[in-house]
Amino acid sequence: MGKRKKPIVAVVGRPNVGKSTLFNALAGERISIVKDTPGITRDRIYADVSWLDMSFTLIDTGGIEPDSKDIILSQMREQAQIAIDTADVILFMTDVKQGLVDADAKVADMLRRSAKPVVLVVNKVDSFEKYMADVYEFYNLGIGDPHAVSAANKMGLGDMLDEVVSYFGQTEDEEDEDDRPKIAIVGKPNVGKSSIINRMAGENRVIVSDIAGTTRDAIDTEIKYNGKEYVFIDTAGLRRKNKVKEELERYMIVRTVSAVERADIAVLVIDATEGVTEQDAKIAGIAHERGKAVIIAVNKWDAVEKDNRTVNEFTKKVREILSFMPYAEIVFISAVTGQRLNKLYETIDIVSENHSMRVATGVLNEIMAEAVAMQQPPSDKGKRLRLYYITQVSVKPPTFVIFVNDRELMHFSYTRYIENQIRESFGFRGTPLKFIIRERKENK
Repeated sequence: MGKRKKPIVAVVGRPNVGKSTLFNALAGERISIVKDTPGITRDRIYADVSWLDMSFTLIDTGGIEPDSKDIILSQMREQAQIAIDTADVILFMTDVKQGLVDADAKVADMLRRSAKPVVLVVNKVDSFEKYMADVYEFYNLGIGDPHAVSAANKMGLGDMLDEVVSYFGQTEDEEDEDDRPKIAIVGKPNVGKSSIINRMAGENRVIVSDIAGTTRDAIDTEIKYNGKEYVFIDTAGLRRKNKVKEELERYMIVRTVSAVERADIAVLVIDATEGVTEQDAKIAGIAHERGKAVIIAVNKWDAVEKDNRTVNEFTKKVREILSFMPYAEIVFISAVTGQRLNKLYETIDIVSENHSMRVATGVLNEIMAEAVAMQQPPSDKGKRLRLYYITQVSVKPPTFVIFVNDRELMHFSYTRYIENQIRESFGFRGTPLKFIIRERKENK
């Protein structure tokens, strides 16, 4: 069994139907924003949600809140299209207080034609007695049973989630057998993502053209190189009609989340002529949060004036802005000249191996014992942290559980120190490592 990709559930709905209230209710405190990751979107575009033993990524496709009716409809169509392109299940949200609106019916038609599973949610039902008759009106949308919920009071969410998760796993089975490395090529618009894939495929496998919205869906390109097969997932297709910057950025983030979710490795493409930007950090943060192996490909390197210090200076800049991922590998390439693309393949092989590397428990405990001997664990009010045992519980990314006497005492910095000791022994270049700290009461 391969590791299943986390399903994606996209929320579509008019302004003010309560999408963010639903986000907050479902994501609770476990919101996926990493505190010490600079440049990651603080607005709730996506959140990780667990229900029963399923977990999924909830994405808000909504954008700005326009005022006129026809703008709202065109915005919703756009949202619905993003949802149809990227999601496994679509959550269509309406509002019992506003009632059934013409725009709802038009978007429902679009969703119905897409044949994607749709869960219809009627929000703001804070009294079932009072509103049930109004809820039934939503049957007229023709997209199945309306689920009455109140996101603000957390009512009815269980039944809604039961239906959402019932659609998972119906298509995933054949993906499990596929053990080829899956690589998402991500980055801002126009940094050369498609050109890199074209060049690596050795022919124009990805259709690149300037008609707005040509590459609607992420296109998977299968490439054989040196007898090995790779699957590249492209997130191109951001040449969109909308001039609105926020929309474009949100669209890019939604696309990146859904491509990264399906991949093992993210190749973040940076434009050498522009240097590394905050937007690059935002995109990198998505791969980092999701525990993917990361390669930073600095493209258009042929176009940069160089002296003997250029590479070092650029590397330093990248390390500064992407300081939350010191493990990421950096390669300097040119899609135009084909320069060092073979190096990119080599690097993919290395990080792919590291991302799924397992370390024997005995060895881990030796490393930990040595680390503790070299640098005493922190103590607080006379109580000292004790580390009992470490073991690796999973791969992609390599994940370790450390048993300690008191979780409060296991500071972030000490975990980082243990991580560095493990990296010193095994490299793990290109992959994040995840640590879970468990408490075990001292009974001695």
